Amino acid sequence: MAAAIIVRKALLQDVGALIHLLKLLFEIETDFLLDEQKQRAGLEMLLLDQNRCCLMVAEVQREVIGMCSVQLLVSTAEGGLKAMVEDLVVTPSYRGQKIGRRLLAAVEEWALNQGAKRMDLLADGRNTPALSFYKKLNWRRTELVGLQKKV
Repeated sequence: MAAAIIVRKALLQDVGALIHLLKLLFEIETDFLLDEQKQRAGLEMLLLDQNRCCLMVAEVQREVIGMCSVQLLVSTAEGGLKAMVEDLVVTPSYRGQKIGRRLLAAVEEWALNQGAKRMDLLADGRNTPALSFYKKLNWRRTELVGLQKKV
């Protein structure tokens, strides 16, 4: 019998495993480079701001194998809160087992409970498997184009 996969809120002691998952993600998303100090700081900020942020993990036999984060922002278009999903990644050997789907459902439930009226995410335009995955889950492309400026 296969070990149960548990989806739960991340804890501070998960940060090392989460940095490893971000490394996997950043190998796909070429706009970002791994800097463990920066990723540790960002993860700790997410974990310490539980009013506006939620970081979920998937684990099997106490090993973190996936993660997804969501943050609340004000949307003037919606006249209320929207949720920005980031950092959905599952260890390659566990992909195809609906873990990403479960992680997204968990952050969506959290966002809805916080009053979010819409969910957004950005995905690397070259990450065809991810784009196909999101399409299967009824996420739709928009005409918005992501831009970035370092400050």
